[in-house]
Amino acid sequence: MKKTLLSVALLMGVSAATSAAQVPVFSLSSPDFNDNDVLATKFAGAAKGNPSCTGENVSPALGWTSPPIGTKSYALTIVDPMGAKGLGVNHFVAYNIPAQRNNFAQGELTDGKGYTGGKNSPGTFRYYGPCPPAGSGQHHYNFTLIATDLPVNSLKPGLTRDELLKQLKGHTLGAAGLIGRFSND
Repeated sequence: MKKTLLSVALLMGVSAATSAAQVPVFSLSSPDFNDNDVLATKFAGAAKGNPSCTGENVSPALGWTSPPIGTKSYALTIVDPMGAKGLGVNHFVAYNIPAQRNNFAQGELTDGKGYTGGKNSPGTFRYYGPCPPAGSGQHHYNFTLIATDLPVNSLKPGLTRDELLKQLKGHTLGAAGLIGRFSND
């Protein structure tokens, strides 16, 4: 009897582990760079008079799969936690992204279409590429896509990242992330 119970328990454990392994994971990726890869210069910021912003300010393409059940909209942020000498720089804040959407083409975040723009650290409502100061080493740009249960257009335009995160509290269903690195050294 003990052997039978042990066998049944082992089979149930194997079956549960196999089922759990087959559950798709919410993930964010880009055809323009792999996770933790260096971003191409064209994705860096472009600002006259700022020697650290010598790119083209083209946003990389992003795509995602397997959102959590019940997702009604997404929010997307890009943060350089090492920017501003460790205080962090918010390069992009977007939300009210429809649940039916599963990607942004290259340059689309720069164009300001398909989302409600929040206010980033430079004060714009669109993608603002990496501009780390020369000599500051590799910076890490954290792309975070958050699935929410909030209907599209339920959040007002112009929220900062901190304001957005307060509004999302209690409404998040999951998140997926991707890191790009960049340096002006």
